[in-house]
Amino acid sequence: MLKRKTENLLTSCINENKENIYRLAYSYVKNKEDALDIVQESIYKAMMNIEVLKNPDAIKSWFYRIVVNTALDFLRMNKKVYSMDHEMIENYSSGIEDVYTNIDLKRTLQDLPVKYRSVIVLRYFEDMKIDEVAAVLNENVNTIKTRLYQALLLLRVKMNDEPSKEIK
Repeated sequence: MLKRKTENLLTSCINENKENIYRLAYSYVKNKEDALDIVQESIYKAMMNIEVLKNPDAIKSWFYRIVVNTALDFLRMNKKVYSMDHEMIENYSSGIEDVYTNIDLKRTLQDLPVKYRSVIVLRYFEDMKIDEVAAVLNENVNTIKTRLYQALLLLRVKMNDEPSKEIK
């Protein structure tokens, strides 16, 4: 009876957050089909391991953690090497100034280590609170705060922003 109730809770959580779940998977793999595969695999893993969930109130963060881990597993198993044509090489060369800041931000986010990118994506793109991010990544809240601060500093340095002067 309890298992059925938890399964129903998981199903409603997935239905209510399906766009966010897909967007989270997509933020890791940058491919529609791979993101859909990750979502499908995550749902399967969640349904098969529903009895592991001890607190039904934390079902959203539990499922998001499954999605993140599945995406990271996928990236580890499918490291892809992309070939670049002449035009792409010119766009990435340092001699060309890019005027589109969103493209710079996307590129800079991709260059961040996964532990920092995950915190940024969950906090700012998925609009999660710090404690929710900590639950999803299975980390301490203070660790998440530190990683968020470090990630923002890295982004600032990589985006060639001048650090703000401290007020004394």
